[in-house]
Amino acid sequence: MNSSIRPIIALRDVTKTYALGDIEVHALRGITFAIAPGEYVAIMGPSGSGKSTLMNTLGCLDRPTSGSYELDGVNVGTLGDNALAAIRLKKLGFVFQGFNLLARTSALKNVALPLFYAGTPLRVRTAAAAAQLRDVGLGDRLDHKPSELSGGQQQRVAIARALVNDPAVVLADEPTGNLDSQTSEEIMALFEQLNESGRTIIMVTHDEEVAAHAKRVIRLRDGLVVADEPTICGGVRKD
Repeated sequence: MNSSIRPIIALRDVTKTYALGDIEVHALRGITFAIAPGEYVAIMGPSGSGKSTLMNTLGCLDRPTSGSYELDGVNVGTLGDNALAAIRLKKLGFVFQGFNLLARTSALKNVALPLFYAGTPLRVRTAAAAAQLRDVGLGDRLDHKPSELSGGQQQRVAIARALVNDPAVVLADEPTGNLDSQTSEEIMALFEQLNESGRTIIMVTHDEEVAAHAKRVIRLRDGLVVADEPTICGGVRKD
């Protein structure tokens, strides 16, 4: 990363320890890395490596036990619950494996939900949600409920919802986990387009083929970063 560019994300010696009864679980054991604006990063690791804990930390859903996490220049660890919720709403967009759409609500209203929580007026949030759905190829599905959409279309709705607040970072957690291979490729192509337009994307995945779409892969094992390497077309660079 160019040292003259301020990172959009910077972790310095981040640890996270949980108490399970009398046992301490060291989920993160000193994670340090930085991500520049516009990067496309995949985070990989086996079960128990700390991926989920790291994603919760990056998503401002949890605070580090020690170390520091700066998101767009703000030290997240110093924030109270309300400020943490506010920065999560303003700076982050989330895409989940299970889509997490409201079942009885139209695509348009699902996408507009973050703007509702942000206090955006109805007319403005409706227009913004419609524009975002058109951008992901669903301009003719505004009034469809999730049950009336395919899995790939539901994930496009979820991506549109993640983008509607114009977040600094998009966090995607196994975004193709519930999709068939062809639909997965379509969704990954959409993420590539978003990154090419300047979006910062961080994606947790267990799938090497999915990770190969990113431009950088950070690998975790036992709560530590064991590799941090760029990718090339079709796989991870070995040199």
